[in-house]
Amino acid sequence: MEKETSDFRTPHANRLHIALFGRRNSGKSSLINALTGQDIALVSATPGTTTDPVSKAMEVHPLGACLFIDTPGFDDDQEELGSMRIARTLKTIEKTDVALLLCEDGGKEEQEWMALLAQHEIPVVLILNKTDILIDIEQQACLLRENCGQQPILVSAKMGLGIQDVFQAILEKLPEDFGEQTITGGLVKEGDVVLLVMPQDIQAPKGRLILPQVQTIRELLDKKCLVMSCTTDKLEDILKALVQPPKLIITDSQAFSLVYQQKPAESLLTSFSVLFAAYKGDINYFVEGASAIHKLTEQSHVLIAEACTHAPLTEDIGRVKIPHLLRQRIGKNLQIDLVSGSDFPKDLSGYDLIIHCGACMFNRKYVLSRISQARGQNIPMTNYGVAIACLTGILDKIVVNDS
Repeated sequence: MEKETSDFRTPHANRLHIALFGRRNSGKSSLINALTGQDIALVSATPGTTTDPVSKAMEVHPLGACLFIDTPGFDDDQEELGSMRIARTLKTIEKTDVALLLCEDGGKEEQEWMALLAQHEIPVVLILNKTDILIDIEQQACLLRENCGQQPILVSAKMGLGIQDVFQAILEKLPEDFGEQTITGGLVKEGDVVLLVMPQDIQAPKGRLILPQVQTIRELLDKKCLVMSCTTDKLEDILKALVQPPKLIITDSQAFSLVYQQKPAESLLTSFSVLFAAYKGDINYFVEGASAIHKLTEQSHVLIAEACTHAPLTEDIGRVKIPHLLRQRIGKNLQIDLVSGSDFPKDLSGYDLIIHCGACMFNRKYVLSRISQARGQNIPMTNYGVAIACLTGILDKIVVNDS
């Protein structure tokens, strides 16, 4: 196993999320330490030592970039703090790509967790830990297989036994399409000229580019595209400097109208947010959900959800610009709520539309879980870029990566 030492690491959102679940004192913390080769989780014989999910990013051969998540025991006490810890463990499910479930006897509670993970379509690696102290390992493994319907991996986290078997099982359980999604999909190929128009407003961190821009540039370079970039005020100049029009122009959603007015007719146009809507979620569902904008009235209720948690900015796209566009079109009394980070209501029935950010800080599994939740409650959902394109009347004139 190779540990990362570089400061320029793969973003957590792009890593394989592997979460460990089990009862208190089942050895989850010991196992995550054995898997990562580091003492990142506090180990104690006292049940309930892990009180919050603990994450560790690692490069693991042959899995690649991973994020291991240690969780509190799902059999925590039902007092207020215990219930809160269980709630956080349940919340972790929404972002889990592969689950490691540490079981002791495959009892009712463990069977319920197998069913819960299956309900969320999360592949499970069943683990029988502490084999160094078990009296009858074969009988215990047989009991687990009968009760949980899966042959457990035999592990002793304390002795370092069975760790490679766990990695192999994870590899076999990987979702077939994991890692196959790309930001630009089939929109461009080697040799295509791609122009990035990136407003440097108050939201742009000084001296840096925002994550979607960085990731998009890296992918385009890997595809051997010819990448050029400019700010909105230099768009006209850079277009004049080009021998031929760019194949694709990618901009911030908030600059859609300005860029559309100046772009060459033959150049395709999209935004970072629209590309990430397909990369992290379901672009077709988001485009379909945008049609609900036309049905909104001043009595409607809209939820805006952003992945980042940051102090409000005067030009904030989710807190200021989109609400302004919506109220300008529908009416000043339109009710709009905003949530950020992992705060997302379980009950969405009071909303007529959900508008989600590009989710560069979330992994694909987390975004798809929110989409599934909205679909299950029949609430239309779209994203920032698609919503802005709809509100500015150019949704039918931009391209999306639906490959």
